[in-house]
Amino acid sequence: MPVTLPNGLSTRLSPMNGSGLIERPVTWVTLAGFMGTGKSRIGWELSRALALHFVDTDKLITRVVGKSIPEVFAEEGEGYFRACEAEVVRRVTRLDHAVISLGGGTFIHEGNRHRLLERGPVVVLWATPETVYQRTRHSDRPLLKTPDPLSQIRTLMTEREPHYRQGTIHVHSDGRPAEEIVEEIIERLWAWADTQAAWVTEPGSGVGERAAD
Repeated sequence: MPVTLPNGLSTRLSPMNGSGLIERPVTWVTLAGFMGTGKSRIGWELSRALALHFVDTDKLITRVVGKSIPEVFAEEGEGYFRACEAEVVRRVTRLDHAVISLGGGTFIHEGNRHRLLERGPVVVLWATPETVYQRTRHSDRPLLKTPDPLSQIRTLMTEREPHYRQGTIHVHSDGRPAEEIVEEIIERLWAWADTQAAWVTEPGSGVGERAAD
């Protein structure tokens, strides 16, 4: 699966360590959460800040299938789309040096959730139903094709919350600039990495050490 670095990446590199290598809390991280919480925007900005590849799984599916998400739902059904999601998850968990932005429903499926959490930290973005509605009301998302989309958003968010709560890190995106959210995510990823390092019992084992390349 080819993944290319974004243009202009050198202007947003992470701090470097003494060896001249880029120092990061992690070299692989996933962004999960409900639709409209900012996963694509924040994921892109996070990838630039950490100098990592960026992969949006919904966009990857549309490129591979050759159809938009609404077209896939309408012509192939939700089951087919979820099968595509599962295959994409299998592929992206084999990548290195990547920030992965998931579709809203990807993380709620147990197989996907287990595979992603086993691979690395999962940052869940949160927003209120009202914020999600304002961000998505002009979109053509299949799950919101209903007379009362705000009510549908509330129902789906309630149903999915127990699954999202299993994520590693939780960050709210309501009314906050992307830069502030990215900064918080990076700070909390460093804290998570330090927690992982506490499990190291053998000096020089490399487990939990700060990621650098």
